[in-house]
Amino acid sequence: MTKLTPAPLPAVPTWGRTLDPSTKALPSQARGHNRSLVLQTLAVHGTLSRADLARKTGLTRVTVSDLVAELLDSALVIERGQRPGSRPGKPATLLEIDKDAQHIVGVDLSDLTTFRSCLVDLEGTVLAEHELATDGATGREAARLAVEVAAVAVRSATVPLLGIGVGTPGIVDSRGTVLTAPNLGWSDLPLQRLIADELHATVHVANDANAAVMAERRLGEGSADLMLIRIGGGVGAGVLVNGVPRLGAHSAAGEIGHVVVGTDGGPPCACGRSGCLEAWLAVPNLRRLLDSDGTRALVEAGRRLGIALAPVVATLDVSEIALSGPRDLLDGPFLEAAVHTLRQRMLAASHEHLRIRLASLSDDIVLRGAAAIVLAAELGVT
Repeated sequence: MTKLTPAPLPAVPTWGRTLDPSTKALPSQARGHNRSLVLQTLAVHGTLSRADLARKTGLTRVTVSDLVAELLDSALVIERGQRPGSRPGKPATLLEIDKDAQHIVGVDLSDLTTFRSCLVDLEGTVLAEHELATDGATGREAARLAVEVAAVAVRSATVPLLGIGVGTPGIVDSRGTVLTAPNLGWSDLPLQRLIADELHATVHVANDANAAVMAERRLGEGSADLMLIRIGGGVGAGVLVNGVPRLGAHSAAGEIGHVVVGTDGGPPCACGRSGCLEAWLAVPNLRRLLDSDGTRALVEAGRRLGIALAPVVATLDVSEIALSGPRDLLDGPFLEAAVHTLRQRMLAASHEHLRIRLASLSDDIVLRGAAAIVLAAELGVT
């Protein structure tokens, strides 16, 4: 019997592809590419005419008219009447994405005590939120609860469902398998397939920091070259380069929580070592240090983050770093110490134009990011 070789993993997940109008798509991909390009242009610019779309996308008017007719038939796009004004000729008919045409479910598994889900429209507006206490569940029970919290949101949808997006701790490959999530007791868990089979829906799964960076890019103030540091129960990073998320050769890019920072020891870490970045920065640990050492703990934790980030920033040459986590901890001495240390450890030319800030989105950044990966994967809107 011939042994079948498993298909190689996609280099970039479906939710991580970007549209480049200057790049010619393959004939077999052209229609889907052009359809996504029209939707992306409407998502960015809002209400446009067919002629506007042709100019902004570089597509011919015939191609745009054909695609718009298809999008009108599928109810993803609606006509909003004629453009007001006194231009000669027939007034242009304006088009926009119908935000209420379909719903998206976002799921956030990053808080180990409470799994959350939400229902959002096609603009990313949260319509409903749901919570489910985990009572410390791990393994199969945690997986069951992940399905259950997603199902609650699915049942609240009042229009067709575009898909379910999930942000989870751990290393997640481009097929949505959680390779390892120690705090949840997961190893090689096919989470994407599990939820899809149970709920009969299209599902996309990403690491929680990768979901968060997609939210900051799509719905916040993020640039195309962005590193987002997610500080919660653990510490991780999502990285965009030219708008494309980078997962790395083994899907582990951004797993910085267990990098030991410095050679002078530090707080004990759950992994058994001392001085890991997570031991300094994870919210429970940071609050414990704050209770014992006050502001000095925030300054030292910020300094450790700056030490860890300097070589990463110098290597990737990102233009922006956003920190996502509790503002009462991150804003002020922590952020100031991180910025000062990072700049102190790099050549001025390397950080002259670097922007370091708090994330513009709030505590629901992973929820909204989970929805954003569905928009990217299913409609090409990033």
